[in-house]
Amino acid sequence: MKQQRRNTSVRLLSALGLALSIGFVPVSSRAIDPESDDPPKPKAEVTDPENTGINERDRDGAHVTAFDQGNSEADRNITASVRKLLVDDDSLSMNAHNVKIITVGGVVTLRGPVDSAAEKGAIETKAKSVAGVASVHSQLEVDHD
Repeated sequence: MKQQRRNTSVRLLSALGLALSIGFVPVSSRAIDPESDDPPKPKAEVTDPENTGINERDRDGAHVTAFDQGNSEADRNITASVRKLLVDDDSLSMNAHNVKIITVGGVVTLRGPVDSAAEKGAIETKAKSVAGVASVHSQLEVDHD
């Protein structure tokens, strides 16, 4: 009797697995309303991020990227200090909070879009104010959307 129940359970699980794999049983985190006449919503269209061109440009090796970040404790501390100054400034845009900060040998490179020339200047000034910074190379781009 136990063997027969076990075989029945195995068959049911196998049938369910087969049904799932060929799409007979809908799998969703939301409940399906059988009373609804609304057609299912299509999945969101996947689009390329707006910075695809910049990412392709960075692959040429001529530009400093996050992979070039210095591993010395001083370089890591400088990068962390600049990031903290930017994130703590609520007057800066989300773009400004997310600029790339790469420090190698005390030289800070800033990259990415910002919302205005004033914001660009504020970021550069903050980076220059951090102890241990030898110089700042700004590659910030004012976003004119």
